[in-house]
Amino acid sequence: MKRVVIYARVSTLNQDFNRQINDLTDFAKRNDMIVDCVFAEKVSGTKRQEERPELLRMIDYVNSNKIEKVLVSEVSRLHRTQLGLLETISLLNENKISVYIQNLNIETLTEDKKVNPMAQLLVSLLSEIANLEKGNIRERMQSGYKAHLAKGLSVGRKIGYRKDNEAMKEEYTEDIKLLRKGYSLRNIQKITGTSVNTLRKVKAIM
Repeated sequence: MKRVVIYARVSTLNQDFNRQINDLTDFAKRNDMIVDCVFAEKVSGTKRQEERPELLRMIDYVNSNKIEKVLVSEVSRLHRTQLGLLETISLLNENKISVYIQNLNIETLTEDKKVNPMAQLLVSLLSEIANLEKGNIRERMQSGYKAHLAKGLSVGRKIGYRKDNEAMKEEYTEDIKLLRKGYSLRNIQKITGTSVNTLRKVKAIM
């Protein structure tokens, strides 16, 4: 029987991850898998790995205990940003640990531990759709902003407000990581959705 672990995540304290755990446990039983350990946490999926202790514990555990598979209910449970998601899956796959994604009924590795090209395509596609959705939300917000101004109403932060550098660094950790890797501002904008003007401010405080 294959040894697997379950990873579950919700974004806020008032949400419950028990449904994810129960569904994945049932799946494991039906498929003759032994659930070796369950990792669950309540944290935003956009947080970097260092800010997600259970995700880090899970990665360390599967690498140290010859676990063959990680079960998740959907890809966004692992990460909500394109960069974070692909990095996490790649890290597991490099160690021959497959990720089973329940809502897609697909695994990231084939039976002979090779990368499943169909899974790779779906994960990349879903990440891109999430980015497009973020862009659509931004466009609707900008439209509302213009309509607000057209009515003569004020918008924006209170006079004198200024976000401090530490808060900026915490909010834009993914952007900073890409900046340090030498990505251009335009490419980072496409990946994270952060505006170029904001990226310039972030770059200035690095």
